Amino acid sequence: PVELVYCARSRKEAAFVDAIEALARDKSIELSWHFDDEKGAPPDLAKLLAGRGDDSHYYCCGPTPMLDAFERGCEQLGYANVHIERFAAVQVEAPAATQSCVVACAKSKREVEVPAGKSILDSLIDAGLDPDHSCKEGVCGACETAVIEGEVDHHDGILTKAERAANKTMMICVSRCKGARLVLDI
Repeated sequence: PVELVYCARSRKEAAFVDAIEALARDKSIELSWHFDDEKGAPPDLAKLLAGRGDDSHYYCCGPTPMLDAFERGCEQLGYANVHIERFAAVQVEAPAATQSCVVACAKSKREVEVPAGKSILDSLIDAGLDPDHSCKEGVCGACETAVIEGEVDHHDGILTKAERAANKTMMICVSRCKGARLVLDI
């Protein structure tokens, strides 16, 4: 079963209302609406999230303040399977790209030098590789790549704190090597 909680400032400002209501006719989807103007306040996301299973997956898309509240609530509740989509790139401190590194590509059996000031993605493309990518801002997830070895300096707007700490994947369009070498599943 899927539970969908749709929040918006007003019904008038809500997108895809008819399509979502049509989807909710499927009995495996439980739909509830929260419109700030009808409820008198924005939703209490921590309250909405509480009491759900740790093994569930939680998805949120919307403006930055709502996403920040959603991430905080999920983190406080210990939910690990958190997925967000931002409307714009997160403003993060620019990568400290003062040193170069080497990216070893396990699948293609290539090693690529990544100069200071250049992304891993652009370096791989310049070396003739064709990794998946789209936004080049760290918000779409298209370039997410498995990390086999090495430590990542994350600068994306997708991975949660727990996912970053696990160091298992990275967005090669914006994130960099923390050390001198990374081995990626490319």
